[in-house]
Amino acid sequence: MPCIMIQGTMSGAGKSTLVTALCRILSDMNYDVAPFKSQNMSSFTYDTLKMSRAQAIQAQAARCTVTPEINPILLVPYNETSSEVFQMGESRGVMDTHTYYKYAEAEGIRAATAAFKSLQQRHDVIILEGAGSPAEINIPFDMANMTMADIANASVIITADIERGGCFAQMIGTVSLLPKHHAKMVAGFIINKFRGDVSILDAGIQHVKRVTSIDTIGVIPYTDVQLPSEDSLDYHDTTVSTEQAIKSISKTIKDNINMQCILDYIA
Repeated sequence: MPCIMIQGTMSGAGKSTLVTALCRILSDMNYDVAPFKSQNMSSFTYDTLKMSRAQAIQAQAARCTVTPEINPILLVPYNETSSEVFQMGESRGVMDTHTYYKYAEAEGIRAATAAFKSLQQRHDVIILEGAGSPAEINIPFDMANMTMADIANASVIITADIERGGCFAQMIGTVSLLPKHHAKMVAGFIINKFRGDVSILDAGIQHVKRVTSIDTIGVIPYTDVQLPSEDSLDYHDTTVSTEQAIKSISKTIKDNINMQCILDYIA
């Protein structure tokens, strides 16, 4: 089963948007595609389902059914140190950080794996999304990133937000902090939210390739995405306006990445 996983050098690098766009691009190419994020944290859920709104939008982009299987574990913040944990839409109670890590290492990863394998049986391609950065070396068990990439045997693409600065250091640093077997799973980089003449990035891109042996397969221009934010209280978009936003961002991303690389990853 071909799988691509979008990870990021940090939170807010554009992972959700890239997954949304790739779901629509591949759906337009007649692939039966579905999104998947094993674990998400959000205060805003989709309709009556206890799952992240971002994955529901990705499912719309993929033209697949919205089901908790595409986001089997949702953490809804309860206070500064605890979250209510939902597994396949059902509450598992409020957990502090240490309790959650124990849950994730056992019941959580089993539930996420079962949900992923169920999707695999019904779809041609799965586009996975990571959370935060895969190089959070203080986290003992990172279910959302390379653990899931291992389970899926996914080709990993790491995206970096150049608008915030330091993206080349983030790209090299992220890969250098990964265990060697995980670093080998990284198939490409995407630079996101760029403003200006792309040619000025050439020297940096070439240096990243020399250091990591990994190609940069796209530079995405800064775009006003206009998709509902995961953390926005203002969710009044209609299906039509969300659909228009999906079409717009999908075209922008398709025009600015090496689609042949994407197709090679899922071949």
